[in-house]
Amino acid sequence: MASLKRLLVGSPIRTARLAHERLTKKTALAIFASDALSSTAYATEQILLVLAAAYVAGQTDAFSRVIPISIAIALLLVIVAISYRQTIYAYPSGGGAFIVAKENLGTMPGLVAAAALLVDYVLTVSVSISAGVAAITSATQGTSWAWLDNHKVFLCLALIALIALANLRGVREAGALFAGPTYSFVISFLFMIGYGILHYLLHPGVVATVSPEHLKLAEGYHLSPLTWFLLLGAFSNGCVALTGIEAISNGIPAFKQPESRNAATTLTWMAALLVTMFIGTSIMAYLYQVQPHDNETVISQFARTIFTGPMSWFYFVIQGTTALILILAANTSFADFPRLASLLARDRFVPRQFATRGDKLVFSNGIIILAVFAGVLVVAFGGDTSRLIPLYAVGVFLSFTLSQVGMVRHWLRAGRELKSASEASRNNAGADSQTLNQIQVTKEKLKQAGYWKKSIVVNGLGGIATFIVLVVLVITKFIHGAWIVVVLIPLLVALFRAIQRHYVDVATQLTTEGLQKLQPIRHEVIVPISGIHRGVLKALEYAKAIAPHHVTAVYINVDEEATQKLRTKWTEWVEGVELVVIASPYRSLVGPLVRYVDRRISLHADQMVTIVLPEFIPSRWWHHLLHNQTSLLLKGALLFKPNVVVTSVPYHLRH
Repeated sequence: MASLKRLLVGSPIRTARLAHERLTKKTALAIFASDALSSTAYATEQILLVLAAAYVAGQTDAFSRVIPISIAIALLLVIVAISYRQTIYAYPSGGGAFIVAKENLGTMPGLVAAAALLVDYVLTVSVSISAGVAAITSATQGTSWAWLDNHKVFLCLALIALIALANLRGVREAGALFAGPTYSFVISFLFMIGYGILHYLLHPGVVATVSPEHLKLAEGYHLSPLTWFLLLGAFSNGCVALTGIEAISNGIPAFKQPESRNAATTLTWMAALLVTMFIGTSIMAYLYQVQPHDNETVISQFARTIFTGPMSWFYFVIQGTTALILILAANTSFADFPRLASLLARDRFVPRQFATRGDKLVFSNGIIILAVFAGVLVVAFGGDTSRLIPLYAVGVFLSFTLSQVGMVRHWLRAGRELKSASEASRNNAGADSQTLNQIQVTKEKLKQAGYWKKSIVVNGLGGIATFIVLVVLVITKFIHGAWIVVVLIPLLVALFRAIQRHYVDVATQLTTEGLQKLQPIRHEVIVPISGIHRGVLKALEYAKAIAPHHVTAVYINVDEEATQKLRTKWTEWVEGVELVVIASPYRSLVGPLVRYVDRRISLHADQMVTIVLPEFIPSRWWHHLLHNQTSLLLKGALLFKPNVVVTSVPYHLRH
């Protein structure tokens, strides 16, 4: 097993190398921005899926609303990006919405933000992988590989496993692996937008092939007029373009120094690329009159339309890089889910195992559990992106809102502190040199008072905007699947609190407060035996070493002839150890022994009893199948008994 682990994960890395595992801005963009950038491959399509309900109802100009809706989403994206830049500088240790909400709004809002983010990270993996597989199967339509469309779930599970494995190999290796596909997607996608607009200007009559019989509607939508409610639904569906924008603020410690400045710069790059690519995709969908189809994505449709003749090969470049970025977008969650889980584990809200780094200095347990949950979700929803989308984004915007409100409280508190410092500096006009130096520092801070006020406005605007979107998302998507997230988040928060109560209770019971210093104890050793052999004799020697005058061997009598032979052999081989034979008329081995232990404990409440189990260890794994596993049954039966210690004394067989 160890050799297989080394093959899959690689050699372990020393803890001292942790600082060298940090990321440059270019590599960090590939890791943390892949989720946000990949959403441009399906965000426009999610808008069209809702507008299709009005188109089928007879409103032929319904798809033209994609442009104003996309612009509104882009403006919201800019507001949120600017707000998160403020968060990066205010909280350089990372943690994102969880830390901001917990420190400024209280523990409960912080846990709500954490639960929302964890749910979103699982959904991000499921949605991204499903969308990537959809891009692959779209490219196979009309080819001999079209049968892949019937195996989406298997493809999704295989890709989740591959990305989890890549992340288990370490941050730097994952970054090096994912940087190429990410930048290939960005370059090819921007080229497609520019080439597509130029192609339309040169050939204005060219549009995508329309197949009304294959028109696809958003999950849960039916024929509907173009009402404000439908437009809000399209807007909320398109808000998946903002998912992943918080990832950089969560992972600031992963950047090379200066962490905050590098993280803020990377966030700016990501936001600029995201707005350009998202608006460009919506413009292309409008110009080429693309409609959402069952078996082909929107990107595939207009790429197939514009890349013809000598440029037809570039269609497969677009589909290949789109599939790769969608699949690798899941990596953002694999970077942030384990990090957030480690913060929760540090505060004892999730099991402590999530705070432990593995051989490659990554939080391995978080990576594995994320892969498992995402796989379950893919199987449950059949790997269908449109069925998963209604669950998506609710958690994102809930965490956005809590983070922005928390930042407003942060700036208000900072403003009050600065005001107090200003009054203190005025009241110390005749102070000594040390105080004057402190006053000078205070004056430097006071120069930033205007900055705090601007920050309050920015974060306040961001909080209002994201809260409005959250309300719209819940209203428009509730009956289509968002109710699952709305119910799940409070359940997770309740689970977090229950886990913390357990750890607090454990700490209370283990505290040394009021405890006496080390005292001598009564100690008795019981050695269950099945006969006399080398393993039993070795166990008896060990038992006499730890309790020379208080060792008892216990034999369960299920056969009188075998018992008599044992008594004869016992006097020949063993001295100074009492042999107790317990009759078992029903041939039970575990029950009589446990009852005997209970009787010994009841004689002296303060007594410790050690059960020494003789065990011989076969040299081959399959040899275990040829022997009784009575020792395992005994261990299980005695494990939860107070004042009982179970010790195994192994005797290793050579062959």
